[in-house]
Amino acid sequence: MGQIQHRDHFHGSDLEKIEQIYGIRKEEIISFSANVNPLGISSKLRQGLAEHVDAITSYPDREYTSLRRCIGQYLTCDMEQIVVGNGSTELISLFIDFIHPKRALILGPTYSEYERSVGLSGGNSHYYPLHAKEGFTLHTEDLCAKLSEDYQLLILCNPNNPTSTLIPRQQMRRILDTCKMLGIYVLVDETYIEFTRDVGASSSIPLTRDYNNLIVLRGTSKFFAAPGLRLGYAVLSNPDIISTVRRVKNPWMINALADVAGQLMFTDEDYKTKTRRLILSERERLYHLFLSSDRFKPYDPQANFMLLRIEDPSINAADLFDLCIRQKMMIRDCSTFPFLSDRYIRFCFMKPEDNDRLMNLLLS
Repeated sequence: MGQIQHRDHFHGSDLEKIEQIYGIRKEEIISFSANVNPLGISSKLRQGLAEHVDAITSYPDREYTSLRRCIGQYLTCDMEQIVVGNGSTELISLFIDFIHPKRALILGPTYSEYERSVGLSGGNSHYYPLHAKEGFTLHTEDLCAKLSEDYQLLILCNPNNPTSTLIPRQQMRRILDTCKMLGIYVLVDETYIEFTRDVGASSSIPLTRDYNNLIVLRGTSKFFAAPGLRLGYAVLSNPDIISTVRRVKNPWMINALADVAGQLMFTDEDYKTKTRRLILSERERLYHLFLSSDRFKPYDPQANFMLLRIEDPSINAADLFDLCIRQKMMIRDCSTFPFLSDRYIRFCFMKPEDNDRLMNLLLS
């Protein structure tokens, strides 16, 4: 376990940079790197936002009562457990600032924002590495043995980005029990949980009732295809943290249209069903396609994206990024993630015809 150096990379939102460097119009690029639902926003949301555009003429409710009620119904939890924010990224910063850890332990490789927020809060990040030889799955007992009172915060992305691996709920209970005993807060980022096969059995939200050291984060950027909306929310049961965070955060963290959108999107059952059906079927299809390839080793995906190890020694991640972008498809070169190298790429599942184009390019 130790601290990691990072290099710059193209994020899924960096299409303007790609446009400048490659001379390709960003509208023509299919982003397999952003991990966003390929169906786009729901028709219910599109129509509802148009009908409620006048909401921007008024300030939102400072308490976001209707929005939190809708989220509570969606999650089957008490609305008083919910804190809303300007995307899950803002909430990461908010809770890390509250906990103010001197030392945080992060499961890696993972999203770089956790380490950045810990650093901005004045703390040091250390990584517990997941290993390729174990398929990047977590050895729970080993993690628990490595935890100590030296840490004030444990950060887990579940399912994890970029490995697409999942920590089952029973293992999460074991981790939470250990952290509770040691006085460690646990931040679980569930950005991709809605893409898992059984959300109800995978999510840690029900555990918030039993553990007051647990904070679960979610957002609407990926599953609901609304990254520009900047709507995130946290679920926790610790009344001291809830009251403090509500007191110190900006009074209007969410704009009026995002407030309206949240009250529409969570109730679109047809959209949720179509999304899960598409992602589950494409995930299974593409995983098995790559399993039979000599050029790549796929890691069994639980979210809406898959990590591949490049087995062909004649090419690396940068080569494949370049090859794909010239065909107007953007994948993720994973060489910048902790513990990964230029032997790894990640791509998300899009519509079948787009996936076929990428497969033909990578596997030919």
